[in-house]
Amino acid sequence: MRLSVLFCPFSEATPLSILKRIEYATIATVDEQGRPWNAPVYFACDEHYNIYWGSHKDSQHAQNIRANGQVFLSIYNSTVTPGTGDGVYIQAHCIELSEPADITSAHLAIQNRRSPVPYWKLHQFQGDAPIKLYRVTPERIWLNGDSSINGTYIDTRISGEIR
Repeated sequence: MRLSVLFCPFSEATPLSILKRIEYATIATVDEQGRPWNAPVYFACDEHYNIYWGSHKDSQHAQNIRANGQVFLSIYNSTVTPGTGDGVYIQAHCIELSEPADITSAHLAIQNRRSPVPYWKLHQFQGDAPIKLYRVTPERIWLNGDSSINGTYIDTRISGEIR
């Protein structure tokens, strides 16, 4: 799955460049009673915009993912001056990885991003281990933009198209 995005004419940021530059995402999930939950995670992505991270299998967001698989990610730099940062917003389906090849590939993506800081060892994700790896597959994606109404600044979203 390839992703193309309509770009804000005043920004050279692309979703992939933002995902490669920013290391943490906020993942929003909803439990079976409809209660929202947010969790920050360290992540890596591949060239197809799939996003990977590791979490304790009994964390609230992991339970919510197993229940319905629906997630929403916000990826942005919270350290820049308001109105100057780039952000990516992703509506997606998420799964807990169970196939050895998928686990190995996701672990490698995260390890390569964290290097030289060590990540969990590959065997710590296999079998009944307490830590699991997750993969997000985007369904919709947006970049942040800006505009104004009657001279008042407003945030906007620029929709991308998944191909």
